[in-house]
Amino acid sequence: MKFLLPFFVLYSFQLPAQTLYQYRNDQPRWATFENPKAARGAGGMENQSAKGHAFEPIEAGASATLMEVQGAGIVQRIWITINDRSPEMLRSLRLEMFWDGEKKPAVSVPLGDFFSISHGQTMPFENALFSSPEGRSFNCFIPMPFRKGARIVVTNDSPKRLDLFFYDVDFQLVDKLPDDAMYFHCHWRRELKTTLGKDFELLPNVTGWGRFLGVNMGLITAPEYGKSWWGEGEVKIYLDGDGQFPTIVGTGSEDYVGSGWGLGKFINRTQGCPVANDSTRQWSLYRFHLEDALFFQKNFRATIQVLGGYMRDEVRKFIADKVPLTPVTVNVQQGCIKLLEPGAPKLSDPDFPDGWVNFYRTEDYCATAYFYLEKPTDELPPLPNLELRTAGMK
Repeated sequence: MKFLLPFFVLYSFQLPAQTLYQYRNDQPRWATFENPKAARGAGGMENQSAKGHAFEPIEAGASATLMEVQGAGIVQRIWITINDRSPEMLRSLRLEMFWDGEKKPAVSVPLGDFFSISHGQTMPFENALFSSPEGRSFNCFIPMPFRKGARIVVTNDSPKRLDLFFYDVDFQLVDKLPDDAMYFHCHWRRELKTTLGKDFELLPNVTGWGRFLGVNMGLITAPEYGKSWWGEGEVKIYLDGDGQFPTIVGTGSEDYVGSGWGLGKFINRTQGCPVANDSTRQWSLYRFHLEDALFFQKNFRATIQVLGGYMRDEVRKFIADKVPLTPVTVNVQQGCIKLLEPGAPKLSDPDFPDGWVNFYRTEDYCATAYFYLEKPTDELPPLPNLELRTAGMK
């Protein structure tokens, strides 16, 4: 663990100015359809060296290998553009990355969600790790080291052909990586209806030592909660053997992404809310832990409470209508009344004080978690099936 810091100084997300003019004996390579093996002196060999192979279609059920190289190196940038950017297609395209010859991918996620786009809502944006300059392309700038080799594959799990797929994967071949260089991992999950009173897992438990880079999460609020606020849930970070209770706890969903008192659309460097639409009931948030690094030594897990809030009388109406909820706290002038403690008052009591009631609810939640790990594979479950990924995506 003592070697973690030097690697992130050398390959940090904010390179010190002097490294721009310091020479490194790296070998730059780009993998594209014009040079799929990224071989030296082998680019643009088709069509008499004119533009000849800029894109390929991906048939339904077929895969395209974007990169397959041997040796040590670091992926530095991935760029992709496609002609069908519908929410359904962005959830149907499966992006996978394999490090050092492993058969199990370290990354297996829907393409759109990987590039920080929940619900397939494309738009122009830029943050510290991803960008889409005009809403028509996908860029990733996360450094991804490998020691023995790397393979990146996109599979079209949809029932229809994708006509145009363009890409390049920019990487450096190196003589040797630092001993502390970790492998990039990414995990996606979704629950169409979360369990009442149970936190949603942003990242299930992973073992080993590494660093949590952050998360892109999205939710579609359930219609039965009307215009009530969904974002009272606190993010919890379980570190290095934490049991029932975590080491790190936030104070609310909008608080976690650096805002407060509700949440509108904004796009910042390490935190943002690109989608905030109470008409479609869709929300998308991201938070990247770059300056506030989250390293772990033994294991890591991240969750968010599925909590909302509304005024007392509105919550009473929900209860009368049998809307699924569990009151948790009520905010009054004197402070916070904890409704789950023994002897606490009941919301139905005639003299229950008026105030803002926080309550457990159920939602359609998804999350894309980004992290580094000491090993090229993890024990996380595989990417869910297409039906779950694309449910409600139009």
